[in-house]
Amino acid sequence: MNPIVTIYTKSYCPYCKATKALLRRKGVDYVDHDITNDPKRTREMLARAKGRHTVPQIFIGDFHVGGNSDLNVLNSAGSLDALLQKTQKA
Repeated sequence: MNPIVTIYTKSYCPYCKATKALLRRKGVDYVDHDITNDPKRTREMLARAKGRHTVPQIFIGDFHVGGNSDLNVLNSAGSLDALLQKTQKA
């Protein structure tokens, strides 16, 4: 199955590491675009995230989750698993 989660990260970012750890604990495959030294990917992220420039920026399918704190809010509310399942079925 193709990964349904895309994250834009920087190699030194602790919030990016926390995001990846949470996704790994959940057994979620993801595509990680490290934008540390990649202006093209940075522009791509800015366009997809509607100008948000902090990392990580997380997408589940076409849905823009936002950053690590947004992901944790979804997870704490029990909405993350439902969103992941819904996206897998689409």
